[in-house]
Amino acid sequence: MNNLLFSMQLVAEFLGTYLLMFAGFAAMVVNKNMGVLGIAALWGLDTMVMIYTVGHVSGAHLNPAVTIAFASCKRIAWKYVPAYTLAQVLGAIVATVTVRSMFKEDQSQFLGTIPVGSDLQSLGLEFLITFYLMFAAAGTAMDNPAVGELTGLVIGAVVTINSILAGPISGASMNPARSLGPAILSNCYKKQWIYILGPTAGAIAGIWFYNAMKSVKPFDEVTKFFPFHRRLAQNKIQTTNTTIPV
Repeated sequence: MNNLLFSMQLVAEFLGTYLLMFAGFAAMVVNKNMGVLGIAALWGLDTMVMIYTVGHVSGAHLNPAVTIAFASCKRIAWKYVPAYTLAQVLGAIVATVTVRSMFKEDQSQFLGTIPVGSDLQSLGLEFLITFYLMFAAAGTAMDNPAVGELTGLVIGAVVTINSILAGPISGASMNPARSLGPAILSNCYKKQWIYILGPTAGAIAGIWFYNAMKSVKPFDEVTKFFPFHRRLAQNKIQTTNTTIPV
C-alpha cells in the first residue's frame, strides 16, 4: 500500500473517531437529562454521519474491534491493525481531552463506560450487540455495492437499537476505543476488560458467522425470494447483455 494513502487512511480513522466521540461525549455533558432514547439516537446519527464522511477513505472502522474482525477474515492485512487501532484510541483520547477542556465545570462526570449489571451480564451484552453490529456491517458493506450505499443508515440504526437495549446495563460501548479513551485519561480501568473482550469477540464472531452463512449456498439461490435482490440481479444481467453501438 502506498505510504501516503495509508497515512491518509490513518488520519481519517483518527479524525473520524475523534469527531464521533467528541459529538457523543459533548452532547452527553451538555444534555444531562437526555434519557436513553436521546442518547441512543445521538450515537446512531453520529455513527451514520461519520461512516458516510470517511468510509470511502479508510473504511470507517472507527473501532478496534471492527478492525480486528476484518483482519481475522483477511479483509485488511494484520500488519495494518496496530496503526489503525492506535489512531482510533488516540482519537477517543483527544476527544475526551477536548470535551473536558471545554466543559471544565463537568470534570467530575466520567465519560467512559462502567457496567451497572453483573460482569457476566455486561460481557454477554457487549458480545451480542457487537455481534449484531458486525453482522449487519458485513451484510451491507462487504459484498453488494448497491446495498453498501445503505451501510451508514443500517449501522446507525443498529447502534441506536443496541444503545436502547444495552445502554442502561453495560453502557452499550461496542467499541474498545470509546471505553478506553476516557478510562486512560481518568486513570479508571475498572471493568474495562469487559469492553475489550466483549466487543472484540463479538465482532469476530459476527463477521465469521456471516461469512459461513454466505458460503453455504450460491448468492442467487439464497436471495431468489427477495424481490429487491432479484431485481438487482436481473438488472445486472440486462446491463451485461446490452451491446454498445459502434
